[in-house]
Amino acid sequence: MSEEKTVSPHSRRDFFRTAAVSAGAATALLGGLRVGPTMAANAVGRSEKPLKAAFSNAGLQATWCAQGKQAAEYWGKLFNVEVTWFDGELDAVKQRAAIDNMASQKWDFVAIQAFGIGTLTAPVQKMIDAGIPVIDMDTLIAPLDQIKVHSFLAPDNEFMGASVTQALVSALGGKGKMIMTQGALGHTGAQGRAKGFEAVVKQYPNIEVLDTQPADWSVSKTAQLWETYLTKYPQIDAAFFHNDDMALAAYNVMKAHNRTNILIGGVDAMPPAIQAVSEGRMYATVRNPSCRIHGGAIIAGVAAVNGEKTDQGIPKNIVTDGPVVTKANAPGMQWMEDHFLI
Repeated sequence: MSEEKTVSPHSRRDFFRTAAVSAGAATALLGGLRVGPTMAANAVGRSEKPLKAAFSNAGLQATWCAQGKQAAEYWGKLFNVEVTWFDGELDAVKQRAAIDNMASQKWDFVAIQAFGIGTLTAPVQKMIDAGIPVIDMDTLIAPLDQIKVHSFLAPDNEFMGASVTQALVSALGGKGKMIMTQGALGHTGAQGRAKGFEAVVKQYPNIEVLDTQPADWSVSKTAQLWETYLTKYPQIDAAFFHNDDMALAAYNVMKAHNRTNILIGGVDAMPPAIQAVSEGRMYATVRNPSCRIHGGAIIAGVAAVNGEKTDQGIPKNIVTDGPVVTKANAPGMQWMEDHFLI
């Protein structure tokens, strides 16, 4: 591969690399994370000394998690933070082993997306007791009143579930047969998305929910479920999936069975899903801002090292919002993702 090809994917980010160290850009980024000016002022520019951070998310097999890793490493370079990754492998037991390993080492700060609530409490508490700031990402490590994480960055999962479900129901005219395929039931994000789905469908007596089994974020389990559904149910009008990877896995099964008339909604707005929405294979998705969550964790971690305290500059709970993606706004959403801005 030539040098030109090596650097060209990043060239369009040059403006943002320069602008990100300016006060205006930092305020804009942090404003999107609903962070006040105190943290913005302290987070501008690189750390004066190199910092070492440990990150873990649910599993790099998931497109959302892989994109988050890219974003964390990108923002880490901007802020002079060396990021070491501990892959959760979409398995609570394997992630626990990885976090036990993480907790045996010294870090300037750590950021973790747990595979399930309560699965990592002990090693995380060990790091907190050692004075290491812990940034919680996307799903609760434990309830916020039970563990002193420095900050929790997450989307409004109930909103995401409700907004995509509403888009599907509206497209059906308020009547039809639907299926929800859930993520891991112990994941607080999945719990919120299910609540959003249920809040919408209960308003429509002519919507029948056929099934709501979890597929644990697994594309293979999703495919198995949908092989069964397409045999069992002669009519399925729409399907809501807790992430895009599962939605696209199910679409492949639908296509094999010549059942592509089913409206599909997902969550995350990952590049393959945005493309699928543009092409009509998916009806809608919603942006779970992986880049802002993982990049924001870098900024929050640097601010913590610089002395920012929880609720005294760094909010304990930072809600990262994201819009529904349809054909109308898919190109713009893809551009924002390419620049790690959302």
